[in-house]
Amino acid sequence: SSHKIREAIADEGALAVIPSKSNAKKQIPHDKNLYAMRNIVERFFCKMKDMRRLATRFEKKGANFLNMLFLFSIRCWIN
Repeated sequence: SSHKIREAIADEGALAVIPSKSNAKKQIPHDKNLYAMRNIVERFFCKMKDMRRLATRFEKKGANFLNMLFLFSIRCWIN
C-alpha cells in the first residue's frame, strides 16, 4: 500500500484497489466492492495453480493452453 506501488499501478493505467492499513495516519479511500471482486480473481488463480498441468504449462502451444484454461474454468463453474 505504499505510495510507490500506487504510482506504478497508475502509470500502467490501472486503478489501485488497495485498502490502507488500519493504523495509517492518512486513510486512502478504496472501492470495497471492487476489492471484493479482486479477491475472487486472486482465489481463482490460486486454484488454477493447484492444477499441475496449468501451473507447469504442459501445453506449449498457446491454443492448447487456452483450451485447458477453458476446461478448468468450466470445471470450477460446475462445482
